[in-house]
Amino acid sequence: MTPPIVRTLSFLALPLLILPACVPQAKAAKASASSMPPAGEARLSPDQARSAGIVVVPVTWREVDRELSASGRITFDDQRVTHVFSPVNGRVRQLAAPLGARVRKGDPLALIESPDLGSAFSDFVKAQAAAAAAEREYQRQRELFAAHAAAERDLENAQSNARQAQAELERAREKARLLNAGTGNRVSQSYTLRTPIAGEVISRAVNPGVEVQGQYGGGTAVELYTVGELDRVQVIADVFEIDVPRIRVGAPVAVEVVAFPGRRFAGRVDWISGTVDPASRTAKVRCAIANPDRALKPEMYATVLIGVPGRRALALPRGAVLRQGEQTVVFRAAGTAADGTLRFERWPVKVDEEGNDSAVAVLDGLRAGDKVVVSGGILLLGMV
Repeated sequence: MTPPIVRTLSFLALPLLILPACVPQAKAAKASASSMPPAGEARLSPDQARSAGIVVVPVTWREVDRELSASGRITFDDQRVTHVFSPVNGRVRQLAAPLGARVRKGDPLALIESPDLGSAFSDFVKAQAAAAAAEREYQRQRELFAAHAAAERDLENAQSNARQAQAELERAREKARLLNAGTGNRVSQSYTLRTPIAGEVISRAVNPGVEVQGQYGGGTAVELYTVGELDRVQVIADVFEIDVPRIRVGAPVAVEVVAFPGRRFAGRVDWISGTVDPASRTAKVRCAIANPDRALKPEMYATVLIGVPGRRALALPRGAVLRQGEQTVVFRAAGTAADGTLRFERWPVKVDEEGNDSAVAVLDGLRAGDKVVVSGGILLLGMV
């Protein structure tokens, strides 16, 4: 049987045997805890940073807000397009210009059988007869008045009637000429609709046999043809009134449309409206755009980026700014840790994200020379 004193000494020695074995584990846990980055900080080795594509640039002073974005739509160049209506009522007998055809000024577009031409020619003939009769009566009254055989009042009435008849004759002659109704002895009921400008037949809204309403018929005329050029178009942009003073005629413009993602069409501002729409509080800005391949079509919606004078501000690349909840943050390079890893701190900032420049102005949180992550920030955000 073991004496009590021996048993007591054995019990007291047991912790002493366990304690030396736990000391290395405690030191390792302490060292591991000291190597863990604090909250809001990510650490990567140089090799990890390179493989993750981490790119760091300094915050600098630069020009920002050099582009103004506005919504707009593509339109024809208003100096190189015409909308052709029929001046007479009638029925379309024949089409002379198919869609897409190139036409010269004065070329026929369609033939229209119209009774309006007969009426115009008849009015002209009647006006000729009436003017001749009124002139003869005026000459007769002059002779009678010279012979003291007629009153002066009769002479004045004859002179007034002759002038009225002559005015009616001129009106009838010009109408007949305008309608090509003829001013000779014969009249044709066929009216030739012609293009007033050279260009391409862009649209047609009529077919053979269709009855058309004339502009001179008192009804509502319908556009029959659109003739114009598409190698140069215009963009009408709606610019908010607060931004209008920044725009100048001749400013460079870049246009983007959803039909051609990633492509920009270059042009210039050529007109700024002198009024503001009272409902939308925007002003119209017209831009001329070269369109040699006819990629832009009238009535396309467009995003218009207008070059404007910038302002000097402390700025950082737009790609450096991240959103975490309702907070705007960047990752700031904070040097190297004791173990050789690179430190990146999540840093709250305030920036002005308006505009379309590649850089944004810093309002608060950074100073010139601070280095921020512009590529790979999403990876770091997932580590903190």
